[in-house]
Amino acid sequence: MHPKYRPDIDGLRAIAVGSVLVYHAFPTALMGGFVGVDIFFVISGFLITTIILQSLAAGDFSYRDFYARRIRRIFPALIVVLLATLCAGWYLLLSDEFAELGKQTVGGAAFVANLVFWGESGYFDTAAETKPLLHLWSLGIEEQFYIFWPLLLGLAWRKRWPIVRVVLVVAVVSFLVNVTTVHPLPAASFYSPASRFWELMVGGILACMRLKPPTPSAWRSHLQSVLGVGLIVLGLVMIRSNKAFPGWWALLPTLGAVSCIAAGPNGVLNKYLLSNRVMVWLGLISYPLYLWHWPLLAFVRIVEADPLHPSPVYRAGAMVASVLLAWATYRFVERYARNRPGAGTLKALGAGMVLLAAAGTAIFFGVPEPRNNSAQLQIVANAGLDADYYQGFKLDMIGDQLVYKVGGGPKRVLFLGDSHVQQYAPRVMELARTLSMEDKSAWFVTQGACPAVPGVFADKNIGCAERRTALLAYALSPEVDSVVIGGCWNCYFVGHGALEYYYRGADNVVHPFQGGDGIERSLASLEVTLRELARHKKVFLLLDNPGGPEFTPKRLIEGSRLTHMEASVSTPTTPLPADQKQLNDRLRAIAQASGAEAIDAMAVLCKDDQCIRTMPDGSPAYKDADHLRPRYTREEASYFDRTVRAVQQPSR
Repeated sequence: MHPKYRPDIDGLRAIAVGSVLVYHAFPTALMGGFVGVDIFFVISGFLITTIILQSLAAGDFSYRDFYARRIRRIFPALIVVLLATLCAGWYLLLSDEFAELGKQTVGGAAFVANLVFWGESGYFDTAAETKPLLHLWSLGIEEQFYIFWPLLLGLAWRKRWPIVRVVLVVAVVSFLVNVTTVHPLPAASFYSPASRFWELMVGGILACMRLKPPTPSAWRSHLQSVLGVGLIVLGLVMIRSNKAFPGWWALLPTLGAVSCIAAGPNGVLNKYLLSNRVMVWLGLISYPLYLWHWPLLAFVRIVEADPLHPSPVYRAGAMVASVLLAWATYRFVERYARNRPGAGTLKALGAGMVLLAAAGTAIFFGVPEPRNNSAQLQIVANAGLDADYYQGFKLDMIGDQLVYKVGGGPKRVLFLGDSHVQQYAPRVMELARTLSMEDKSAWFVTQGACPAVPGVFADKNIGCAERRTALLAYALSPEVDSVVIGGCWNCYFVGHGALEYYYRGADNVVHPFQGGDGIERSLASLEVTLRELARHKKVFLLLDNPGGPEFTPKRLIEGSRLTHMEASVSTPTTPLPADQKQLNDRLRAIAQASGAEAIDAMAVLCKDDQCIRTMPDGSPAYKDADHLRPRYTREEASYFDRTVRAVQQPSR
């Protein structure tokens, strides 16, 4: 049995999928858009539970029929998208990337994608941007729920247990798993079914309560409708990827979705907003739209070789294409499969999914090879994709600030700055692994493009000033034994300075970097900060590594993934830009004057004004134009070791 069709639920699906699409294509436009997945979970839990309970009440529930309906609903569009993604991957990807896509395909076809991605980069990491099937993690959660949920409800029904109480207890356990693991085990909390099932169960609880429909109340429906949409909007606006999620934050979108569903089709916003024809149409194609949008965006980022800053035009084009492909998939694939009764269609769908899993397995083991299978191309591409700087670190909180930590020693070392401090995290992890920092623990509190210099601002860098103020104050606390401050000083202070940055002191007067004295004031502020810290504890000033277009691995590639590509071998060194050398000398003098110890990367990376840009084996040492890749810092950056290495006592 199926519940009566409600167009407002399709409208709610439209909000969910629209939020996810906007977030993935234009993250700064809707920073909490990823919570659309949580809305989907609630809708699925409500509808599936309603179907099961109505069938149990009518005495005609069949596990076989239930799973047959799930196959007809989920397999057709998924098979088409997986097949298209594999074909595109063969044409566009390199050998290692294509093999990885094969593994992702197996995970997607077997509905265990969440488990596949669990041990890899986080959902919000840069490396995740180029995984074409990453989004299938949520489908894995739902399918695992569909295995567990009918069995529990069927057992409770037969045993005449109070179903609402049973479901509530299981949901509470799942929620507790979520909130207790979100900080120490963030990947587990995000991808594990045990910490996600409660979101589907919230919808299921509402379905259990609605088994006997309540007496309708117009005002209550209106209130629930407004409250539900309001909570969802609040979640979209307030939740950020740097917050501990799901955790307690996930209550905003889930409770908002439940309130919208509970309002019924006549709630004021349900009736006039969610039941709008455009919203309903978008909701009808929401499933194939969700399937199509992410592979298209991932391939755009891969083709442009810039996961962080792909062209807005291409991203918008990918979104338009995903809508068109979703409509075509819904119209000609999904509806066709639903209207073809009989076991033959189910067998064909099942066979298709098995064949895709087999193809993914073969691809993972190298058969067939992709169109672009050059070994040199793969070496260069690996450098650009080597971006998981915080691999192996644990998440923790300092106040309301998210931090990465490793090591259990009593002496706490705090690393402050931007991604040029973050790039040394793999070296610290290696020292922790080899027990070379047994008396230290390292706490990285970085934020991209956010220099740890009071008074330096860029309007685009939301939350930088608040985070910097909180963590500099923490750096002065007795809990911290030593502090390392660094940054992409060449990005901010070389030449005329970074265009969007300015200095603003206590008088609130803006001093731009370009066309003003913002750089000089910022360097003075850095010296004051270092001097104040050095009065209380050991302080290191991390000087910048050389950077610029001549260091980026992309310069070695000719052609395009869309046509033909070739990669040349890099010369081992390139000249040190004179203005970077001058800034480095200036910062070294600031460190000396303030009582901080300078860590001079250029003194090691550059000899006779020639700077290395390759590893000892000839592969690129840089990830991009100014970041050393994790492999380099992990294996070669011994000049950074003194920040955490145990001090050796002189022998007697």
